[in-house]
Amino acid sequence: MPTSSMKINQRIEAVCEAGCEAVRASIQTLESGNKVALTDDLSPEECQQVLFELKTIMSVYDKH
Repeated sequence: MPTSSMKINQRIEAVCEAGCEAVRASIQTLESGNKVALTDDLSPEECQQVLFELKTIMSVYDKH
């Protein structure tokens, strides 16, 4: 796994460990074009990937 992918996966896991409300807040922040603390060192493309993954994860919870 490339370093970038590992870094992104680590950030996604860290946000998810904080709970659903933290994930939703992170999604809102990233959607507005801002970074969250865990994405400060990521490129804009990597931030978009984190956003996509978080939205995908939350879509499972939001269906129920």
